[in-house]
Amino acid sequence: MAVKAIVGANWGDEGKGKITDLLAEKSDVVIRFQGGANAGHTIICDYGRFALHQLPSGVFYPHTTNLIGSGVALDVKKFLDELGQLREGGVPEPHIFIDQRTQLLMPYHVMQDTFEEARLAGKGFGSTKSGIAPFYSDKYAKIGIEIADLADEKRLMERLERVCEVKNVLWEHLYHQPLLDPRELFDTLMGYRDALAPYVRDTVAFVHKALKEGKTVLLEGQLGSMKDPTYGIYPYVTSSHTLAGFGTVGGGVPPTAIRDVICVTKAYSSSVGAPTEPFVSELTGEAGDELRRRGGDKGEFGATTGRPRRVGWYDAVASRYGCMVQGATEAALTAIDCLGYLDEIKVCVGYDIDGTVTRDFPTPALLDRAKPVFETLPGWKCDIRGVTDFDKLPQAAKDYVKFIEREIETPIKIVSTGPSRHEIIDLH
Repeated sequence: MAVKAIVGANWGDEGKGKITDLLAEKSDVVIRFQGGANAGHTIICDYGRFALHQLPSGVFYPHTTNLIGSGVALDVKKFLDELGQLREGGVPEPHIFIDQRTQLLMPYHVMQDTFEEARLAGKGFGSTKSGIAPFYSDKYAKIGIEIADLADEKRLMERLERVCEVKNVLWEHLYHQPLLDPRELFDTLMGYRDALAPYVRDTVAFVHKALKEGKTVLLEGQLGSMKDPTYGIYPYVTSSHTLAGFGTVGGGVPPTAIRDVICVTKAYSSSVGAPTEPFVSELTGEAGDELRRRGGDKGEFGATTGRPRRVGWYDAVASRYGCMVQGATEAALTAIDCLGYLDEIKVCVGYDIDGTVTRDFPTPALLDRAKPVFETLPGWKCDIRGVTDFDKLPQAAKDYVKFIEREIETPIKIVSTGPSRHEIIDLH
């Protein structure tokens, strides 16, 4: 049995979707194991360009079974909308199942997220207003709604009444909003029940059976190490665990089965975080605007929100830490082609905190005081998009890859030279 995990080393937006799509070609099962519709993976394949928020990135291969694990916040409407977009794009109907224990992102989760960000005003945490924090809060407060709950109408109604008792206190006294109606919520869920029925099954049993049969399983993570609620830049984090280890919970795979952890890191830094979030290597002004315009597939703008991402030089301190907490066995370096316009490229190799330089990533309490320590490398000043042979890269580009590899202390085995599926240098 063999399980590979694909996760982010940084703030998310590293290009994990493309790497998952690439490796799904040789996989039997792809599992999305955490997060919700609050972040997207962009895939450019033979059928066109797609932004996936709920579907696993293996849906473009007919031989792959795609699973949404119990660690995911399932937004039913967005799930169904994305399936519709695949059909409209001519993609064959994917093999996809949702675990019966997966909990539903409810309309009141989005409402609460929106109300709370408005209440916090300029002191918010940069929420996408997708309902993620309220969803996971409810899950651990034991008032979440599982897909399996839809089969028992009496029990479901009782649970909804209990939820509304709690929520309506907030709605009335904190947010000053009209009260929730449990009957209206019940009717909405009954509409979901039939739509979800073809996809629901016990995916944990499915995965364990697949592993016993020697199938190859791919775990697909959302966001990255800096957004993990324990090991990230708290409180500027998401509400599900973004580390490969959580795949054993949210994806239902045994911990002994994970053999490889592929940590994806971009050749420069980017984040859709709140403007108050510490971002040590940030590049601002005209230089930042230029990198934002040239970065990514269509510039550095959030796949979910469309918000302009903050950008900066490559942060080796954060990336080394990100690879460490993920337990990375190898790294994939993406978007190196976006840097071909630069005469010089800086890399953050240390943090100066109150006059002391460290290579270790600090706790959030110290991060606010960190100033970047840069090393400057020569640029290659040419277009390298689509190069698939490492030896055909300019020497400065090869040196840049090797420099980052040494700094993050993780072997770089994949270098992405463009957004399309096979614009890849494979160094295995």
